[in-house]
Amino acid sequence: MKKTVSIICMVLSMVLIFTACNNTIKTSSTESSSQTASVPNIELPKGGHVEAVKKMPEKPIRIAFLSFASNPFWFPIRDGANAANEYLKNFNCTVDYIVISDTLSAEQVVASMETSITKKYDAIAVVPIFDGTETVINKAVAAGIPVMTYCAEGTKKSNRLAFMGQDGKAAGELAGTYIEKYTDGKGKIGVITGNFGAAIHNARMNGAIDYLKQKAPGITVVGKYENNDSAETAYSLTKDMLTANPDIKLIYVTAGGPTGAAKAIQDLKLTGKVAVVAYDNIPENLVYVRSGEIVACLDQDPFGQGFDSSVLLYNYVVSGQKPVSEFIAVKVGVATPENVNEMYPK
Repeated sequence: MKKTVSIICMVLSMVLIFTACNNTIKTSSTESSSQTASVPNIELPKGGHVEAVKKMPEKPIRIAFLSFASNPFWFPIRDGANAANEYLKNFNCTVDYIVISDTLSAEQVVASMETSITKKYDAIAVVPIFDGTETVINKAVAAGIPVMTYCAEGTKKSNRLAFMGQDGKAAGELAGTYIEKYTDGKGKIGVITGNFGAAIHNARMNGAIDYLKQKAPGITVVGKYENNDSAETAYSLTKDMLTANPDIKLIYVTAGGPTGAAKAIQDLKLTGKVAVVAYDNIPENLVYVRSGEIVACLDQDPFGQGFDSSVLLYNYVVSGQKPVSEFIAVKVGVATPENVNEMYPK
């Protein structure tokens, strides 16, 4: 009898152990499935290149995206940041697109950064452009707020996480090859830059001029002028240069407002005789590429800068994942009257 009871107890114990183990397996599987399901698999928008890490944040994440609004170039950057907001809201993250100012200045950058620090954002994307902005970037980082710079930064190094944008000197040299090609390496050109205090504008300007000094010494620069990214100012400057130097062959615009130079050439009925080499393959500029006033337009992927820099910040905040490099170079595509319809079909 005792032996029979022992056998029954042993069987019952085995059943209980098996059941418990089976429940444990089921619970673990359920938890694992639940955790996986909580991380969405969202398709990237067209123009976005960086995916969010497969990890949900423990709390809502807030990113301040600080940008300018001085000319239409900033619109696709805005669109990229807003697309990042739509994408990252699936990961419990908000990207707030904030306009610094409609004019470029270091003081406006500093003020906007200070506000973002005070509001305790989890991360900040900013286009600092000028020297003197590195101090407030370092202040944010010291406060535990990682900063990603994009498009343009000053010459003085900051503690930012990474910079995403164009290699200004290399872009200027590439522009120089198109200037050399159009002018056959001789004649007069004029230069309109955005702001003499902006490192990226100077790098593009000097990159082209230094290239031409070496490769095309027959080219003469009749003047270098600022337009503060204004198309209206570029229009007036171009007319003035052509009045003083009717034999100018080309206007090189290093920053915003090249449509002003192109329109001046068009209004003076000099299309095909005087050309523009410029930057940013935005719709406003491509109109003049198609009509022939702009013979080379160098892109810097503004939408990608807006989207990718936001996602890179999210990945760092959530998982500590750093960008692959401190300098993330954007792809530079060049639109010309010959290839513009292929690159950008109507």
